[in-house]
Amino acid sequence: GLVGRAIEKVVADGEGWPDEEWIFVSSRDADLTSAAETKALFERHKPTHVIHLAAMVGGLFKNIRYNLDFWRRNIHINDNVLHSAYETGVQKVVSCLSTCIFPDKTMYPIDETMIHNGPPHSSNFGYSYAKRMIDIQNRGYFEQHGCRFTAVIPTNVFGPHDNFNIEDGHVLPGLIHKVYLAKQTGSALTVWGTGKPRRQFIYSIDLARLFLWVLREYDEVDPIILSVGEEDEVSIREAAEAIAEAMDFRGEVVFDTSKADGQFKKTASNAKLRSYLPGFEFTPFRQ
Repeated sequence: GLVGRAIEKVVADGEGWPDEEWIFVSSRDADLTSAAETKALFERHKPTHVIHLAAMVGGLFKNIRYNLDFWRRNIHINDNVLHSAYETGVQKVVSCLSTCIFPDKTMYPIDETMIHNGPPHSSNFGYSYAKRMIDIQNRGYFEQHGCRFTAVIPTNVFGPHDNFNIEDGHVLPGLIHKVYLAKQTGSALTVWGTGKPRRQFIYSIDLARLFLWVLREYDEVDPIILSVGEEDEVSIREAAEAIAEAMDFRGEVVFDTSKADGQFKKTASNAKLRSYLPGFEFTPFRQ
């Protein structure tokens, strides 16, 4: 997937350490909704450290349609991965959460202490609650068994190997695909919603470098938000304009306000990350 491929790239580009052996597996290697297949995968590779990125994911409109499926599949995957890690003696697991798990009604910026303070946005409650439960399970494994299982919370990730499906993907790859089609057909670019919602976008390669730091250096069980600063928030309109400019699209841009906007914003604080890595440089969004 998007984040796994980015980690594979930064490791291949020299950020892996000489004493590390990296193994990358995909959904072709095991069905993680099956406890038996998950256990067999762990026993085959015997990892000491695990980055857990597997999930059923999708954009706003897929979430709205399949909340039950998102809940059930992700709960099975997470329980199987964490329990197999515990049973096979894995020293550390870093799981991947999402800013959409935070309460819908909250104060901004959101931070790591606020995850469980109220219900998530109704559009993706199945995915959100399943992801929140990783944090609960991490605490349980730590308190009962002393396991160093933790989680990171990235903001909206984009980059190479994204899901460019317009119906089911996230906003940036969807917009890139739409601009490509609009250029081919000479038609207007139609952006779903008002263009007003705001998001913090993190480039997958930056996120991958931070994942390596978390795996090696971050010792808290409590999660950590991996994000650009609050000042780097971008509106969907600005994102669409940046993509149109980068792809040299000169046609009309139309906003289809009959389509849902989803959450207006979910501004996250990266103060905790900055307290550990004050000098980390993010790739600028327009670049």
